[in-house]
Amino acid sequence: MSFIAKWTRVASSQRLYRSSQAVSVVGQNTYIFGGELKPREPVGNEVDVVAIANGSESSVQTLPAPAEAPIPRVGSPSTTANGNIWIFSGRGGLEMRPIEESGALWRYDVGSAKWSLVKPADSAAPYPAGRSYHCVTSDGKNKVFVHSGCPESGRLSDLWVFDVKARTWSELPSAPAPARGGASVAYLEEKVYRINGFDGNTEQGGALDVFDISASSWSTISYTPDGVQGPEARSVSTLLPVVVRGKGYLVTMFGERDPSSLGHAGAGKMLSDAWAWDVEQGGWQKIAAAGDATPEPRGWFDADVVEDGDAILVHGGLNEDNKRLGDVWKLDFN
Repeated sequence: MSFIAKWTRVASSQRLYRSSQAVSVVGQNTYIFGGELKPREPVGNEVDVVAIANGSESSVQTLPAPAEAPIPRVGSPSTTANGNIWIFSGRGGLEMRPIEESGALWRYDVGSAKWSLVKPADSAAPYPAGRSYHCVTSDGKNKVFVHSGCPESGRLSDLWVFDVKARTWSELPSAPAPARGGASVAYLEEKVYRINGFDGNTEQGGALDVFDISASSWSTISYTPDGVQGPEARSVSTLLPVVVRGKGYLVTMFGERDPSSLGHAGAGKMLSDAWAWDVEQGGWQKIAAAGDATPEPRGWFDADVVEDGDAILVHGGLNEDNKRLGDVWKLDFN
């Protein structure tokens, strides 16, 4: 069974060409930060803003970086909480090593267009190590979750939560093996869902791992990742909660399969499909596109759900020709 959604191109700009960036939606705007146009060369630390317009394509507003701002970085996704955008670590500098900021997160206030570095209240307390190609999500209010990714060497499977009011980190039980980068997580109704990723040898698939916050424990829902009963194994994709006709779903789409031998500097096989997981009843449904307008296959992109929860904004990424993309698309479910 499939259900239908409609793609609309919101914007396309030379300025927006990049991959491994952060995308967050607040109000009627999409905020884009970081990423790279050339491998291992961060694009800068400006914030680009694209309005979520209906009908005509939007222009891009580039906001210069204020005096206090994150250094340019790649592989650092964002999430929103209390109307602010939050990012953690990433990789940057001449050697593109993980950015170590001693457990601090950057908070972007969209109203004032200002960044602030939010440090843990206790500098001696444990905090997650710097990393890139990790995944983040939040409860939308007070908790920011950070999971997995690539430290200086190897990959991680840890899960941490940051209380933005108390400014404290808590380490939660690690996710099921294997450790990985390029995974995707989503928060929905007091649970954190994890899917996909790359363990250094193999794209992961066939498992939706679920962390129950109140029970502080993981469980796994297995499925057949054959592209018919469920999405194929992949990495550098997305997982987002949406509401379709009053019902909750988790949507995953696109991503890389069969990674390039060049690693982060190359492109593997990119996927073009989108899938919805029925949270209440279980099971995947493939999303069919209404009309002829559809984004090209990609990985290493970022996406976020609009505030009403019934549409997703997708930006940029890397295509199979190893070229960065500069388009923004909206996927409407209602």
